Amino acid sequence: MFETGWNILNFLTQGLGTTLSIFLTATVFSFLMAFIAGLTRLSGNILIRGAAAVYVEVFRGTSLIVQLFWLYYAVPMLFNINLGSNWWVGVVAIALNYGAYMSEVVRTSVISVDKGQTEASIALNLSRFQRMRDVILPQALRLMLPEFGNYSIQILKGTALVSLIGLTDILYFGDIYRSTNLSEGPLAYLMVLIMYFIIALPLIWLSKKGEKIARRGVAS
Repeated sequence: MFETGWNILNFLTQGLGTTLSIFLTATVFSFLMAFIAGLTRLSGNILIRGAAAVYVEVFRGTSLIVQLFWLYYAVPMLFNINLGSNWWVGVVAIALNYGAYMSEVVRTSVISVDKGQTEASIALNLSRFQRMRDVILPQALRLMLPEFGNYSIQILKGTALVSLIGLTDILYFGDIYRSTNLSEGPLAYLMVLIMYFIIALPLIWLSKKGEKIARRGVAS
């Protein structure tokens, strides 16, 4: 059984590069979307604030699977917009979905910063941009770290859905192995589970480090 499990693990590593590349790229774009949407929801312009709110509620209120299929099948047909390869479709779908969720982390962290800090920076005649960059965001980032760590783990798990649009990730190769070796299907999926857990371990560690940093920031 050990030898079979090792052989399955080697087979699954063919999809490791796809899983990691989608995870890393989608994570970067998720963070970017989170800051854009989170900060624009604090804008004084009602149109900008409203557009950000619509984006957040639409992507938080619908399933990632539906969004993935919508971008892959519907958008090219209805709007003649081609996102390129299905790899990019997977990245964009995951980034938009988790960016919407994480934008609330950004927004609530910013408004959680002591208002006295803002008042002091106004007294120093700092512009709104300077106040956000130099005073508010450095403190808000401490509050964001634990949630960002947790969401990075969620993004990793969300990458498993890209096999539904034909991307050759870890789960895709798990399905291939199961379809050609039915009796070893349960073991193949166990190996898939183990691979995702191993990849997630550093993220779990980083999330705990983020929690410690946040607690030190609150305590100080």
